[in-house]
Amino acid sequence: MGEQQHVKFPQEVIDEYAALGVDLGALFSAGHLGTRMGVQILEASAERVVGTMPVEGNTQPYGLLHGGASAVLAETLGSVGSMLHGGAAKIAVGVDLNCTHHRGARSGLVTGVATPVHRGRSTATYEIVISDEAGKRVCTARLTCLLRDTGPKDAEQAAGAAES
Repeated sequence: MGEQQHVKFPQEVIDEYAALGVDLGALFSAGHLGTRMGVQILEASAERVVGTMPVEGNTQPYGLLHGGASAVLAETLGSVGSMLHGGAAKIAVGVDLNCTHHRGARSGLVTGVATPVHRGRSTATYEIVISDEAGKRVCTARLTCLLRDTGPKDAEQAAGAAES
């Protein structure tokens, strides 16, 4: 999955997943789509997830950052936060994503910061602010994830993700 050597996780989270034999870097990566788009997760906890994505390679025909690329970054960061909130016994599944695009970006990196709006037992909602290198807001997104109990199939997939 994605290159995640530099992700900062809280120690208690590392310990929880290590006890299950799960590699956090693989499990909480950007996945195959995020990897193709250059998404990098820099910091991850239930309280804050930070990631970047290059504009280059993720543009629409006018040379601006594609709105769908912003949505991929937002959903990735919000999902990671939701998964960390839910813990090893839950899996986060996105059920609603909305994005408001404020300005275009033509080059450089955009940075997304996901912070919780609501963290409950069955759902988690995160606001994701995506900014350009000048610190100007490019997009504001909100993601709600359903937190469901993990089943045997989920555990097999998580183990497989850790091996990829």
